[in-house]
Amino acid sequence: MIVEGIVTSLDTQARLNVAPMGAVVEGDFESLCLRPFQSSGTFRNLMETRCGVFHVVDTVDLLARTAIGRQDPLPPTRCATTVSGRILENCCRWFEFRIHDCDLTDERATMPAQIVARGSVRPFLGFNRARHAVLEAAILATRVHLLPEAQWRYRMAFLKPAVEKTGGPAEKEAFALLENHMTAFGQKSP
Repeated sequence: MIVEGIVTSLDTQARLNVAPMGAVVEGDFESLCLRPFQSSGTFRNLMETRCGVFHVVDTVDLLARTAIGRQDPLPPTRCATTVSGRILENCCRWFEFRIHDCDLTDERATMPAQIVARGSVRPFLGFNRARHAVLEAAILATRVHLLPEAQWRYRMAFLKPAVEKTGGPAEKEAFALLENHMTAFGQKSP
């Protein structure tokens, strides 16, 4: 199963990178496999340090902002317990990991990892229709350069009513942020 979450990783200069990522998970995080694009900062950091922290979150504004590279300000973090890394202060669960292998044959690397520490910060609030829609829109925003404009516009139009009907201020703001980002991308495209 793929669980959408946030990966924090450090480069060799201890600079923090926060990125959304769907991790392939077995059971209750008995194993974890990451598939970052080889062009990403997450991939570079994981290749350099071979460790990081995967977070289960229910705050869609963080997923939205990180999907489009708006990480200013960075979310509050604290030191990881076992690896050289950072744990998000506002997450539900976290999993420190070490990469034990790497397959570079595809554009997206395959990086199986061993969980070396885990913890909980707070209970998972859950996702309603609006949060699911923002999550899907955030994933779509990371692929906007790969899809025909008509396709991503259609998908965003399909998702929007769920946010309008069931979302609170945070979900509506996160969706609007993604919508504006994608519209600006569409205006720049030839």
